[in-house]
Amino acid sequence: MRLMLAEDSALLRVGLERLVADEGHEVVASVGNADALLAAVAAEPPDVVVVDVRMPPTHTDEGLRAALRIREQWPSVGVLVLSQYVEKRYATELLGSTASGIGYLLKDRVVRVEEFLDALARVASGGAAFDPEVVRQLLARSSHADPLAALTAREREVLDRMAQGQTNGRIGADLSISQSAVEKHVNAIFDKLGLSADGGYSRRVLAVLQYLGA
Repeated sequence: MRLMLAEDSALLRVGLERLVADEGHEVVASVGNADALLAAVAAEPPDVVVVDVRMPPTHTDEGLRAALRIREQWPSVGVLVLSQYVEKRYATELLGSTASGIGYLLKDRVVRVEEFLDALARVASGGAAFDPEVVRQLLARSSHADPLAALTAREREVLDRMAQGQTNGRIGADLSISQSAVEKHVNAIFDKLGLSADGGYSRRVLAVLQYLGA
């Protein structure tokens, strides 16, 4: 796959370049700020961009805002956010826009290289890859007027894993329940949230992420 990396830490950026190159991927641009990333994408859109949240000049949310713009202008480009922080405002907007080719990982929680490479492959193929802690923080909101408040504890567990991009089979294995039980929980979630049960895997994830902002 063809990648672009946006990371202001030169040491980490070079490390990522070598890592993905060793896996046979092509790094077509490696930059240290959001403006350079947007210029590179505009010149030649890649398959995936890997972008940090806090980048120069203010080190607040430049990277995440650039990711939003990329999704708006180049929706076929996958976006994998790799950061130390969960920036809730723009993260919810980004993840609620589409479930196709989106991921959000926390640097400190990626304990194995394979986890990052697996997430990268999923995003590149149009799937989703979310750190459970990201999902937990985005789901952590008051139950007042919250459509998620109607869900049982088990349904919330299933919902968390749906938002991470897991299949029913993977969810069942994680929770030690049958796939048919997972399917029943999924249908109950859609019913309680007032969502249509038809559509594919990406629609499921999109529905979950859309309700993060409810």
